[in-house]
Formats: sequence, C-alpha cells, structure tokens
Amino acid sequence: MRDDLRKYFIIEENKKENKGVDNMEIKIKYVDDSAKRLEINEKGNFIDVYAFEDIFVPYMGYGMVHLGFAMELPKGKIAQLVPRSSTFKTWGVIQTNHCGIIDETYCGNEDYWRLPVQCTMAKETIKTKVEGQKVTMMGTWIRKGDKIAQFQIVDAMKMPTFVEVDDLGNEDRGGFGSTGSK
Repeated sequence: MRDDLRKYFIIEENKKENKGVDNMEIKIKYVDDSAKRLEINEKGNFIDVYAFEDIFVPYMGYGMVHLGFAMELPKGKIAQLVPRSSTFKTWGVIQTNHCGIIDETYCGNEDYWRLPVQCTMAKETIKTKVEGQKVTMMGTWIRKGDKIAQFQIVDAMKMPTFVEVDDLGNEDRGGFGSTGSK
C-alpha cells in the first residue's frame, strides 16, 4: 500500500477509535475576532497557542504574552501550559514558571491566558526613548500570531489526606541528588 494511503487510513482509524471516548467540549472565549483560533494538530499531542499582540521583551527582562482567549475547562481537569520545543531557539525566551497550571476555577470572561517569559538570549536591537533619552535596547520581539507555546489538558490530581507521623519506617536513600553522579 502507498505510504500516503497508509497514513490516511491510520489517521481515519484513530479518529474512529477516539470518537466519543475522550472527546470533551470546551467553552472558549476569544478576546475579539482578530485572535488566532485554536486548532487541533494531528502531528502532536498538545494544542498550540499564539501571541495575541506584539510584545518586545528586553534582554533579561520580563513580559506577559497575551494568548487571546479565556477557557472553561471541564470539572476535574487542568491545563499544563509549556513552551514549544522551538520557543527558546526562535525568540530567546524561557517560560518563567516553567509550566503554567490552569485549573477549572480560572474560567471567567476576563481570565485570559498569558505566558510569562524572560528574554535570556537577545535576538534583536531596537532604538527607543526612555524618559526622553534615546537608548538602544537588546531583546526580542514576539509578534501577534507567533506560535509561542502549547498546552495539554489532563486530569486534576485527586486531593490526598495527610497523616502526620514521627517515623516513616523506611531506610534513607541518601538525601537530595543521591541517585548517583554517573
């Protein structure tokens, strides 16, 4: 069978298998009609998100990338927002909280998703005025529509009950970093 036909049948079969099993309807409110709409990509397991507006993040400075939407997650679910694999290479930014956790209670009309970033590798230089003085700044531009991050929706943790004890009854492993140096 031709490779292109094989891929088509595999995708169609996966769609049939998943139909109704994990399908969840999620309410989403975009800031306005100019916001990039979220799409499910067949090539990955995460959903890509896009910058809603242009933002310049100065070298070693901080910025909040507005993603242009608010969402109501289903009960018992959370979203994990993380950078795409190419985010640092392309823009020189890291996500400051490393993994953003959005829970089901962050679901109001103004609870817009944002990606907190710090520029640690300047990609551009701009000339601007700061307090009336001409200055040259290094940093990076993230432009509206840039595919900047991704998220997945997973089950929320079931809350445990903590039981306080004086002795855990186990042998010590050796402390922090004790799995070995090689």
